[in-house]
Amino acid sequence: MRHRLLALLIAVAVAVAIVIAIPRLAAVFGRGLDPADTAKTSTTTDGVALKTAWGDPDFEGIWTYDHQIPLQRPEKYAGKEFFTDAEIAELDRLRAGQQRQDYRAQRGTEADVSGAYNTVFLTIRPTGRRTSLIVDPPNGRVPPLTPEAQKRINADREFRLALLQATETCKNREAGCAGGKYGPPSPRRAEVPPAYLTAAVNRSDGPEDRSLGERCMGGLLPDFGTEFGGSYRRIVQAPGSVAILYDVGQGQGFPRTIPITTEPHLPSNIRQRFGDSRGHWEGNTLVVDVTNFTPKTNFQGSRENLHLVERWTRTGPNTLDYVVTIEDPTTWTRPWTVKQEMSKQSDQANRIAGVAQRRARRGEGLCCGARA
Repeated sequence: MRHRLLALLIAVAVAVAIVIAIPRLAAVFGRGLDPADTAKTSTTTDGVALKTAWGDPDFEGIWTYDHQIPLQRPEKYAGKEFFTDAEIAELDRLRAGQQRQDYRAQRGTEADVSGAYNTVFLTIRPTGRRTSLIVDPPNGRVPPLTPEAQKRINADREFRLALLQATETCKNREAGCAGGKYGPPSPRRAEVPPAYLTAAVNRSDGPEDRSLGERCMGGLLPDFGTEFGGSYRRIVQAPGSVAILYDVGQGQGFPRTIPITTEPHLPSNIRQRFGDSRGHWEGNTLVVDVTNFTPKTNFQGSRENLHLVERWTRTGPNTLDYVVTIEDPTTWTRPWTVKQEMSKQSDQANRIAGVAQRRARRGEGLCCGARA
């Protein structure tokens, strides 16, 4: 009898806990279905939510960038940090004319099928004021590679060209085979690739031989978005953590959780695709240190030694600045910094209506088709 009473009490306690938790879970995961949710968990000043209910700066919402700005400053704009109004208008006019043109590869080719994307899939934004997202070095360019990094990149390219040499790409002397040659299949096909995905050329032995883009795994940190699908960040906060859902490209999105803690990073032998994040507050700025990337990642030639220091700052009711310093002494000759200015988007207009994807079957089909 005593055991039955104890079991009944436990069941009642669990039921009560679930009832209490449901409203908070709905507020966190249902964001976008009810725009009033934010007001329920934030204090406001003049109708603008700037602090969470527990006192942290409030970054919650959906954020994206409004202007098209290249990562690096084009060489033709060397020494020019900002465009004039007249230059912006002319660049918008030229780019709009180019992007209205649809291009189709030769009918019957793989490019005509797998790359059949026209301007419908592009996010066309107006030209930004700045000539590059990179703000340091002052020239707006990624710093030079170290000799070590250049050696890695050369080894990677030589292996890819060896795998390509028996293909139509090299036979037709296309740009993808520049520096290579046409000939019989290379014996290097049996070698262990110098880096993850280096073998993703002319091979379909398994899903790892297909590119990350084909497998809808192209997202990576740091993320600056692309014209192909844009880049949206949905930020949700809780005491002690900040969660970000990156909605990038076409199905390339990924979630990320940043603990607000003074605890050290994970042990160096634990490596992760998006690294290991540790956040803390400096006034109204969220500072995030990111290390422990896996060798399978590849950002501008940097792999496991990539180190990021991110700074997220709410600059106004509808504006958020993202500044990240990127370093890897085994890849670049100096650290470099990127700044991206984002604006808040409508929760209601960007709510998730429904998703139905079959990624695994798609990958299986890609491999089977390539082997046929």
